[in-house]
Formats: sequence, structure tokens, C-alpha cells
Amino acid sequence: MWVNPEDVLLAGALWITERANPYFILQKRKGHGDGGGLTGLLVGTLDVVLDSSARVAPYRILYQTPDSLVYWIIAHGTSRKEITEHWEWLEHNLLQTLSIFENENDITTFVKGKVQGIIAEYNKNHDVKEDDDTDKFKEAIAKFRKLFGMPEEEKLVNYYSCSYWKGKVPRQGWLYLSINHLCFYSYLLGKEAKLVVRWADITQLEKSATLLLPDAIKVSTRTNEHVFSVFLNINETFKLAEQLANIAMRQLLDNKGFEQDRSLPKLKRKSPKKVSALKRDLDARAKSERYRALFRLPKDEKLDGHTDCTLWTPFNKMHILGQMFVSTNYICFTGKEECLCSLIIPLREVTIVEKADSSNVLPSPLSISTKNHMTFLFANLKDRDFLVQRISDFLQQTTSKSYIERELTGSLNSSDDERSLGSESERQFNLNDNSVPTATQALMTILLSMKRSHEYVSVLTQAKEFLKEQAWKNHFTEYGQGVCMYRTEKTKELVLKGIPENMRGELWLLFSGAINEMDTHPGYYEDLVEKSMGKYNLATEEIERDLHRSLPEHPAFQNEMGIAALRRVLTAYAFRNPNIGYCQAMNIVTSVLLLYAKEEEAFWLLVALCERMLPDYYNTRVVGALVDQGVFEELAREYVPQLYDCMQDLGVISTISLSWFLTLFLSVMPFESAVVVVDCFFYEGIKVIFQLALSVLHANIHQLLGCKDDGEAMTVLGRYLDSVTNKDSTLPPIHHLHSLLTDNGDPHPEVDIFKLVRSSYEKFGSIRADVIEQMRFKQRLRVIQTIEDTTKRNVVRTIVTETAFTIDELEELYVLFKAEHLTSFYWGGSSNPTERHDPSLPYLEQYRIDVEQFKGLFVLLFPWANGAHSDPLAMRFFRLLDQNGDALINFREFINGLSVLCHGDLTEKLKLLYKMHVLPGECVRMQFTGACVSVGKRDGKSPRGSNNFHSCVSHLSEIVTGAICRTQFIELCKTLYSMFSEDIAEQELYHATATVTSLLLEMGEVGKLFTCPGSNDHNQESKLETSQRTLCGAADKGDEDCEQLPPMQDIKLEDSSPKDTGTSSAMLISDDETKDDTSMSSYSVLSAGSHELDEKLQCEDIADDTVLVRSGSGPNSERSSSTSIDKDWAITFEQFLASVLTEQALVQYFEKPVDVAARIINAKNVRKVGRTLLSSSDYEISLSG
Repeated sequence: MWVNPEDVLLAGALWITERANPYFILQKRKGHGDGGGLTGLLVGTLDVVLDSSARVAPYRILYQTPDSLVYWIIAHGTSRKEITEHWEWLEHNLLQTLSIFENENDITTFVKGKVQGIIAEYNKNHDVKEDDDTDKFKEAIAKFRKLFGMPEEEKLVNYYSCSYWKGKVPRQGWLYLSINHLCFYSYLLGKEAKLVVRWADITQLEKSATLLLPDAIKVSTRTNEHVFSVFLNINETFKLAEQLANIAMRQLLDNKGFEQDRSLPKLKRKSPKKVSALKRDLDARAKSERYRALFRLPKDEKLDGHTDCTLWTPFNKMHILGQMFVSTNYICFTGKEECLCSLIIPLREVTIVEKADSSNVLPSPLSISTKNHMTFLFANLKDRDFLVQRISDFLQQTTSKSYIERELTGSLNSSDDERSLGSESERQFNLNDNSVPTATQALMTILLSMKRSHEYVSVLTQAKEFLKEQAWKNHFTEYGQGVCMYRTEKTKELVLKGIPENMRGELWLLFSGAINEMDTHPGYYEDLVEKSMGKYNLATEEIERDLHRSLPEHPAFQNEMGIAALRRVLTAYAFRNPNIGYCQAMNIVTSVLLLYAKEEEAFWLLVALCERMLPDYYNTRVVGALVDQGVFEELAREYVPQLYDCMQDLGVISTISLSWFLTLFLSVMPFESAVVVVDCFFYEGIKVIFQLALSVLHANIHQLLGCKDDGEAMTVLGRYLDSVTNKDSTLPPIHHLHSLLTDNGDPHPEVDIFKLVRSSYEKFGSIRADVIEQMRFKQRLRVIQTIEDTTKRNVVRTIVTETAFTIDELEELYVLFKAEHLTSFYWGGSSNPTERHDPSLPYLEQYRIDVEQFKGLFVLLFPWANGAHSDPLAMRFFRLLDQNGDALINFREFINGLSVLCHGDLTEKLKLLYKMHVLPGECVRMQFTGACVSVGKRDGKSPRGSNNFHSCVSHLSEIVTGAICRTQFIELCKTLYSMFSEDIAEQELYHATATVTSLLLEMGEVGKLFTCPGSNDHNQESKLETSQRTLCGAADKGDEDCEQLPPMQDIKLEDSSPKDTGTSSAMLISDDETKDDTSMSSYSVLSAGSHELDEKLQCEDIADDTVLVRSGSGPNSERSSSTSIDKDWAITFEQFLASVLTEQALVQYFEKPVDVAARIINAKNVRKVGRTLLSSSDYEISLSG
């Protein structure tokens, strides 16, 4: 390939010149090709260790003017053919032109320009963007694909020099990190080492430090551990590996393939392009993720850039040093010191952005004003002009989006007004004869307005609540109110003291970031409610079942108004996010949200909770809660080590953590105390829950150490949590149902919730959010892989009684089946991957494969996969296994089909082979639940996974009556011939097949006579003519021809016989050359059914590329008997079986035992990747030399 000209200092070092002229030199790398000796070993080792640019391209072309000492590389190639084409082009198109120039500088400029023009033209024709990877990285991509057999769809992210430890010997080489694989390659003095590991197979990824290896990365799978060390930048390598492993876990969880983001942030003018575009994409994703988590922004917000600056804070008259972050819709700031000050400015609130005058005191200032009359002054901006331009661009986009939203909202409101009278009864509920629209008021507000007397609240409590309100109002006055307020340590202190009841909903929206999504999606919730109401599915059924279990002790949910609001919010979210739908515990959390927030606000709070603050908590497998359970165990081991072993022995941590985390303590603590926990959670995030849980364990450490079983430990913790009180609460006393689970012993002394929260900050406040995220990654690998292992065990346990396969064989087959499914995420397939995996289905049906993926497994595992006709046979087999006709088969169907071939008897195998050749649409009467099953045209209503092994064999092969026509019989014969192409007894099987075919042809003709008693003499005389008609269509498209052929209709025969021939004959035509007379006569004898001439059949003449052609033109070709398939010609399965049993060679072939274990091992070692085969032991390690 042509490359941008680069200068070369030593043109002759490690290179051999093969061709030369006055301006160009063609060179080959020393040691490349055959031989090479010691030089080749040394050069190969240097290329690997030093990352030489020649490690991919062993050939190159240099340019040099006669009087210059500087060489320029202009092209390189991986093969002699490629480099020779470039050399010949230079000689024919450029060499003569260069002799015209007089100045060598002009020649150099011309050559460089010409090469760059060729590259630009190539990029234009192939749609290569300017921001694509550098030439050196493209070389690394080429080497990666060449070494590991990866297709173009597998994207390389980056590669690093390191050592791989195999035993006690380090192997220096290169670690390649792609989207789906971790690969390593080393070549040292003739010894080659290769390693390929799927990210989806990794169970543990961690940095380790020992005396021998101070900086190492350990990669663990279910069967092996791999250690890499001697990194130049181990932190960068490990972070990238973590990110890629996370993507793989997300694929296993959500079944979404990786899509590269082409809209990357713009590079600054002076930014060097040192990394690949994909690496930049992943780096940008990681930064955006941290940015969103830090400021609680919507999950689709992308960080554009950040810069150091200072912010003037009017509340303390200081310039605070920190960082400004700019994204598509927000400007954010955080101080260098944690909790000193943070700020979020939505661009939708910005009115003015202007550059103020610089001074020595305030260099490069930038002023930003908002709609609520707040002005923020930033200074010490390094690239202020560029920053202002970016903000201006985003402001223009925000303005245009706001205009469109206003127009849409206006039209919606106008249409709503027109139907408001008719829909009033749907949007309002009658309560004590007063119409209260639930969409505009929080349930707690409605409840308190109904009870005007506050006799249950003491004067002291009311005074405390009033002081809290005043403190927050003063805070708003000093620090601002709304989303643009300054968030400082004082804000945190106010939260820890408790949020006033009437401000709780507003501040929850603010601190969780839900206000941003609500403000940018006006009318979204109303539309969702309108679309979802009245529709029923599994989620709505579960919601209805749990509605009356949601805080039943609270008065707000003891009437239809509260229940209806809860129903609308949960149903709307289930329709918004069908991947989650509804999960138990969502009803409890949503009930509390509805008490303090309006209905639409509660919906957006639920969105923030499920999709950002508690990720993956509320899916069907509560993965997020299990991950945080593992994190909690790690924290308990670190912070309460004396209690950890005891708790593990009792198994209490796993029991308590799920209920505590899923409901944010709402289900285990008195309501008025639990809402204080929710206050802190919305402000600080998940770390508050961990701190509080550790505090509860620490407070009961002595009692827990004396517990003898888990029940006693749960009682201790239950009594303690029941005693947590909130004496400042103005709410009416609500009986706590959890107290019913505790014993009848003496009540635990009261514990003040505010003291408990403050104690958790004092003892465990050092827990940082970034540490939690690091622990979450580690636990996520473990949890998801454990779930996958559990799924595998459940599948095997369910199906092991239905098949003759052993448990170990089923587990290995499941791994292969699942791996074939996962390749659709990696490199695409003929159908949508998300359609092939549905976690809501039973275990056996979660993973499904299409016909293309089945072909790959068919070649590796099925004993009939031989010769060039494996694909047509695989398609027939797939169509038979696909019981409901959705073009997908699950693991049970796959195993049932494989079981027949591997463990079925002779009759079952032949029945299966016979039925595979029934044309689509033909109704074959079978003894299968007493029904007539139509093959190929099923109604799709048959239940999946309803049969065991024996009934499956019945479904696949139990044919009582019914026959196949001549076309189907010919296809069956072609399949038999192709199956034997690579067998040891190939010749014997061919002769046996010829004998059986001849016998069956005669049977068909004889049977035709009995089915046509009224036929005339002419038809009887033409019997031999009809029997001599042979196999239909070409071998490579016979399947399609047969599928398109309507049953029992006439088809036109190809005219390939001489015009003067009075009778039809069969011919064997090869793609390369016509066969000799012997082969033609052999096939004519076969068609005529002559037993005496069977030995004349030359089976070796039947090659893989043979095309079987019908010939029937002649004087009598106009007769229907010569131009159409006889409607009365038929062969039954009983006749087919009896004929096969007469040939011992065929009987031995179909009764031959199948070594399933050997086929599984072969399938694991020969993994199909794209169109090339990758050889590796267990797809992990392959060492040679």
C-alpha cells in the first residue's frame, strides 16, 4: 500500500535491495521467506521486541535522488505481488517524467505530491475519513488480523509492549486489545507464542504487585490465569482492559453490540494524533461517564472538553481553583478540593456569555448570566476564545431545540384543551367531593391538606421544622436556588440535618438530576401514560399484583387516588424501559417518591434511580444489587474485619444487603426515619447506603458475634432497625410492618436517625465514589459470570434426562452454542442479535441461533457434514429443527437434532434423513400426538421445548405413511453421495448407494404400474423412458430449485441430448470437462435400473463439482410422460429402509458410533472466525516452537 512519505536514516540496515533504478529502490526484509538462518531469527525477534515498522510489511519501496543521502519510504507490501504492482506503476508512469526535472528539490516535491494524491484518491473512493488511524497503527491492525485470523469487523483499540509469563519464563511481545478479544503474540529466536481470550470469558481482571513482579496485570478465565508485566504505562493499559471487559459484560447483560461513536469531540489545532480513532472514542466515553456521574447528568450527555480555571464565589468572596467542564447542554464546575464548591449551569438557562476585560488580578475572565438573574464569573482560562466559540455553538443548538419543543408543546396543549372536557374524568379523582388532580400535587400535600388539625405533632417538633425551613430559605438566598445553585459543604450539612417535608420533592429532583430530564422532555410523561394505559402484558400484571402491597400502612395508599397514581407511574416506566419493565421493590420506592413529588416528578425520579443512580438494580436478575452486595462484603472485610468471618459463616450479608439496598432501607426501617436516608442518598449517592449499612453492623458487633445462626442474627438487626426513630418528623405515626418479624423480647433502645447518619460519616466517610466504582467492576465480572454459569447448569439439569449426552458433554455443547450466538454481537449476522436472546424466556430458550450460525456448528459437530454439500444439508436440517418456523432454533432443538445423529439407531437416522428431503408444503402424516404435521408451512403456534428426547425423535423421524416424489428422491440420492466423499470406505459406499438407487428406481416404476391400473399400452412402453430421467438441477442450486418447485406439477427438462435420440438418457456433466463414455454409460445403466451392470459404475468420476442434468428432448418429448415428472412415481420410507438394509456398507456407515468428545474438542480447537480458521487450545493459548 502507498504511505505518506517518511524519511529513513539507514536504508540498508536489515534490508536487502532486490531492484533499483536512479530514483527508486525495492527492498526485502532480511530473514523473510524461506530459510533465513540465524539472521532471520534475529531480525524476526527484533521486529517483535522493538515494534519495527517492518513487522507487517516485509517489502518496501524507497525514493532517493541521485545526489541526496536521505531516503523516503513511499510504499510497503505484505507480499511480493503487491509490491511488484507498485514498482511497475512507478516505472511506467513516473520514471520518465522525473528525467525532465532539473532541480532535485522539485523532483522530491513532485514525488511526494504524487504519492499523497494517490492516497487521497484512494481515501475518497473508499470513504476513508481524515481522522482515521495513522499508517503505523494500520500496520498493527493488519498484523493483528493476520496473526490471529480476525475479520475486518473485529476492531483493534490499542497494543502495548509487555511480557507474558508462561510458567517461570517471560515471553516479550505485544498485547493487542480489541473490542472483543485480548490477544498476545511473541516471537523469540524461533519460538512463537499466541494467546487469544474473549473479554466475555474473563472472570477476574486485576492489577497485582509482588516482589518479583511489582507491576503486573492478571487475567483470569474459568480455566486459566494469565499474567502480563513490564508495561511502559500499566495504568493506561489496565483502564482500557477494564473498559473493554465492562463492554463485554454489558453485551452479556443487555445483548447490545458495540457501536463506535463517530461524532467525537473536535481536536484542538495543536493536538497530536497519537492514538487510534477507536481509542479516542473509548477515552471520550470513559470521561463522559465520569462527568455524568459527578454532576448527575442525563445518560446521553457527552463531554466536549474541560479546562482549569477559577470561579468567583460571592458567598465567601473568593476565587476557587477548579475545573470547568463543557458538554452539549451543560457547563459545570468543581473545585480542586472535594466538597468545596460545585456548580451546574444548563445551557437552557443561559442568557448571556461574554468575555470581560482582562487584568492582572483577573486574567481572561468569562461571565455567564442565567434566567434567574445569577451571574457566574470564571477566570484564568487558558484558551478563552476557543472555549467561548464552543459554548456559542452549543447555545445555538440549544436555542433551536427549545424552539422546536415549544412548538410541539403548544400544539399538544391546544389539542389537549379540545378534549379536556372529555378526559376530565380520567385525569382527576374525587376525594371527599373535592376534585384533586393527582398530576399537579404530591400525595403527602393532599393528605396533610385534608387533616387540618396537627394534634399528633408537638409544638417543639413544629418549631424544629420551621427552623429547618428557614435555614434552607437562607441558604437559597445566599447560594442561589434551583439547578444553578452553588453546592458546598454547607449544603451537605443541611441535608444531613434533614430536609423539610414541604421541600423534599423539590430538592430530590435537584440533587438527583431528574429535574434536567424533566425540563428537557415536556409532555413526555403524559404521552407515555396515554399510550400505556389500557394495555396489558407481564409487567402490568405484576404491577397490579403489587399495588396494594406498596406501603399499605400509609394512609395515602389506602384509597384509589394513591393506588391509581402509583399504577400510572409504574406502568409508564415499564413502557419506557421494557428491558427492566417492572421489578419487585420498585413499587415501594415509587410509593415514597409519590408522597413527596408530583406524579410527573416521581416518574423522572424513578428514571434517575433505575437508570443512573442504581444501575441494573431492577432488572429481572437484580444484577446491580448483587454487584453492590459483593462490594458491601469487600467493604465489611476491610472496615469490620472482626465481624466479617462470622457474618460469612452465618450467610447474613447476602440476606440483608439485598433488602436494604433494593428499597433504600424503606422496607426495614420506620418510614419517617427511612426518608432521611433517601435524602442523603439523592445528595451523595450509593456511598451513603454502604456507610449506613456498615454503621448498623458496627453498632451491633457484639450481639452479632454471639449469634449461633442466621435467624438469630436477622432478629438482632431487625430489632435495631425498628428502633431507629426520627423525633423531628411532623408526619402522623405510621405502624412499621417490619417490626412484626422481630421477636417479643425487650425492645431495643431508640436510635436517633440523624445521629446514626452522622456516625456513618464519621466512621466510614472515607469511602470514595471512585473506589466503589472500581469494586463494582470487579464484582460485576464475578456476578455476571456466575449468572451465566448458573444458567448453564440449569439448562443442563433440565435437558440431561431428555438426551443420551453426558452432563460434561452438554456443558461443552452449551458453551459452543452460546459462543456461536455471541459472534453475532461481534461481527453481525443475518438477523438481529436482540431477537435471538430474550432473558424473560426459560433458560433453554434464551440463546438462539440462525441458519448461518447453525451451519458453522454443523460443520464442526455433526457427523454427516462432509463434502461440498454440507451447507444444503445443514439448511435442510435447520428447517426440520425449527419447529415453530421463526428461523431460529434454541439449545433444546439443537441438542435434540444432534442426539439423533450421535445416539440414535439406524432406523431413526434414516427416518431423519428421509424426512429432511420432503419438500416445503408437503404434508407428511406422522405418528406425532396423532396430528398431521405440515413441514415448512407451520403456523408458528407450536410450543417450544415441549418434547423430551424420545418425542423429539418422533417429531424428527417417525413417519408412518407418506412417500416422496422423484425430485425429492433424487435430492436424497445426491445427499447420500455427498455424505461419503471423505469417508474411508468411500468406494464401497458409492457402489452400495448405486445399487440401492437402482433398486428404488425400479420399485418406483413398479409401484407406478399398480397405482395406474387404467394406463394404456403406450404409457407402459414408455416406462423405461420415464425411469431414465435423472437428478434434477445443478448440485449447487438443487435445493433452491426444489423449494421453488410446486409439488405434483410439471417441470421442463434441460435439452442436453442429441436431437436424433429417440429415448432419454442421463448425463454427468463436470464443471471442468465432460466425463468419458464410461461415466455416462454407468449413469445410464443406473437410471435404467440394470442390476447386471452395477459393477460398471465408475464412482470415482463423481466429483464435488459434478452437475446432474436432466435430458429428455427428442421426437417423443412433447408427450407429457417425457416432459413432466410422473405424478404417480413415489417411494415410501419402508422401501427406502429395506433397500438400505440390503447393503452392509451402508448399514455399517449409519451404525458407526460417533465420538462426541473428540468432535467437541475439535470444535473448540478449530474456532471459526470470519472466513479463516483460528487454531488455539481452548481458544486461549497456543504455544509453538
